[in-house]
Amino acid sequence: MPDYRRAWHPGGTYFFTVNLLQRNGNDLLVRHIEPLRAAVREVRALHPFVIHAWVVLPDHLHCVIELPEGDADFALRWRLIKMKFSKLLPRNEHISEVRQRRGERGIWQRRYWEHLIRDERDFQAHVDYVHINPYKHGLVTRVVDWPHLTFHRQVALGVYPADWAGGGKADLSYPD
Repeated sequence: MPDYRRAWHPGGTYFFTVNLLQRNGNDLLVRHIEPLRAAVREVRALHPFVIHAWVVLPDHLHCVIELPEGDADFALRWRLIKMKFSKLLPRNEHISEVRQRRGERGIWQRRYWEHLIRDERDFQAHVDYVHINPYKHGLVTRVVDWPHLTFHRQVALGVYPADWAGGGKADLSYPD
């Protein structure tokens, strides 16, 4: 196993990629978007963080979040989000013997990718990456057509034009 070290920076802004255990052809996250949103809301209420960008794709998600000053515990937040989301779903997934012994569900990959944002350029590159992802994966021909991302809020705030990465008019009625 590599000697991997996480970047713990109190008050830091991070980019994350979080994957389902079974990825190919799995649409669990978009099929159960409301339980995922509920889990995130509940964790944010207990352990606040700012969402700068977020996209939910069928089998994984990306986000850029900022932790409160003096707080570096993103691991707690991800553990709780994964756990709360999993508890809201019926137990019908395959669970390996190892996961069964540990009392785990077979929904999420255990690990996730995190990157500490270094500067404004790095921040914008990762926010753009989050928002371009549905287009990149061929899920839409225009970013504005994917319903599960913060791009719509950013358009409403004037940060992005509605025709960014694909063109067209934005539907700003995206439910938060």
